[in-house]
Amino acid sequence: MASKTPGFSELAELCEDCGRETPHSVSVELKTESKKKENAEFSREPYRVTVCRVCGTERSQRMNNA
Repeated sequence: MASKTPGFSELAELCEDCGRETPHSVSVELKTESKKKENAEFSREPYRVTVCRVCGTERSQRMNNA
């Protein structure tokens, strides 16, 4: 389960699939990492999600690598 923030921004970033800098949509999602129902509310972590506006490739990276 993931929830997105209402807004997003667009940045030029390197797309590994395109092999060059392209415009990307960037957002933050809270993703539930636990599969156990009783722990799900405590296991949400923020992820930075980028989508290449040229080829559509989506990548996500956990933001707080503790």
